[in-house]
Amino acid sequence: MPNHTYIIAEMSANHCGDIKLAKEIIKTAKEIGADAVKLQTYTADTMTIDCDRPEFKISDPKSLWYGETLYALYQKASTPWEWQKGLKEYAENEIGIELFSTPFDDTAVDFLETINVQRYKIASFEAIDIPLIEYAAAKGKPMIISTGICSKEEIHEAVDTCKKAGNNDITLLKCTSSYPAPLESMNILTIPDMIKEFGVKVGLSDHSMNIEPVIAAVALGASVIEKHFTLDRALGGADAGFSLNTQEFKEMVQAVRNTEKVLGHIDYSVNKNNRYLARSLYAVKDIKKGEPFTKDNIRSIRPSNGLHPRYYNKILGKTAKQDFSRGTPFNWDYIH
Repeated sequence: MPNHTYIIAEMSANHCGDIKLAKEIIKTAKEIGADAVKLQTYTADTMTIDCDRPEFKISDPKSLWYGETLYALYQKASTPWEWQKGLKEYAENEIGIELFSTPFDDTAVDFLETINVQRYKIASFEAIDIPLIEYAAAKGKPMIISTGICSKEEIHEAVDTCKKAGNNDITLLKCTSSYPAPLESMNILTIPDMIKEFGVKVGLSDHSMNIEPVIAAVALGASVIEKHFTLDRALGGADAGFSLNTQEFKEMVQAVRNTEKVLGHIDYSVNKNNRYLARSLYAVKDIKKGEPFTKDNIRSIRPSNGLHPRYYNKILGKTAKQDFSRGTPFNWDYIH
């Protein structure tokens, strides 16, 4: 079990097109305990085409983006590329927190190489884009891959693609690609199975509005947690509706760190400080020399100065070698 879960604050579109707000998100993420801030590197044109055919529109009436065209959504939600070098320098040089990004095509990978990000994250919907995974993995940097829309076979394909590119530093993220994700859809028990099935590190990309999935994930072996972060949902932004605000994210980080403490390590050692409160065998009446030990005059009680309770039945019926008073702990010298 890792002793420090890597916590990613996903900024995504929550900067609302304001670079000052983006910097404030980075600064606050550091203050509340995140290990990294993540951006997304794409343009509307690298994601899709400007088309209003039905299949290019969000058709789910429950979606936060219902009725929008994909092109318009990505135009609104994208992070300007001209910001990203400056944001990375601000994050790492002034604030002291890692900043990296999700590339959505090869041109984004090329761009992120120029600003020297330390790792790559592949989004769930791009996790079946094998050429993209191959291209990013070949850069030799740690790969984080969300699996929200992937079959088991497709996850294996993504992992194998990284390895064939010479990259074995792979973390898969259990993910439910609903926004927000209902708790009953999370199926966090999949995480230990993923660790066994794919033989790589596994974490959680959580789109729920709760912190319980994160706590459960860490308890089950997650080494990375990714969660959308906004200073205040009232600020708006395409992803605000499934992002934690400052206080919620801070509480999540603390819950993760407390969970790590609770998990600790495998330990069968005895807490000797409180061992004295354990039971042991005592005389509970005055006992005369030659008198037999019975259920009336010896008992297993606290504290632990006497013989171990396992010897209770062995002592019953034996006789006292000497007189001793009520409250005397038993030892073998008293017993015939």
